[in-house]
Amino acid sequence: MMKKFGLFIMGLIAAVVLIANLGPMMLMLLGLVILYGVWKQVVKATSSFKKAAFAVLGVIVILSMIANVPAFFGILAAIALYFVYTKWNDNDVKEIKTEDPFQNFENQWTELNKQSY
Repeated sequence: MMKKFGLFIMGLIAAVVLIANLGPMMLMLLGLVILYGVWKQVVKATSSFKKAAFAVLGVIVILSMIANVPAFFGILAAIALYFVYTKWNDNDVKEIKTEDPFQNFENQWTELNKQSY
């Protein structure tokens, strides 16, 4: 019961952090889309000047994404929510296997009889 309460509190905090950082996460996603487009243009460009210009633009986009610290907190919150979800649905039922000593004796006796013939 206490484990579920702790998971609930952790999930609640992670959900609030995730919702609060949705805007920066969307901007990071936009940066990734722009970075993909810039990479395609670098590969497609024929002149060295165009390649260098697009590479500089790509570096600017990467630096702006690195500076977007709240988006990283949002990603960590999403990972924490996934962790809470998997632990919440984890069943703590452990199967206890008890062996009957008489059944074990019967199995060994049968094996001995098979080997003697």
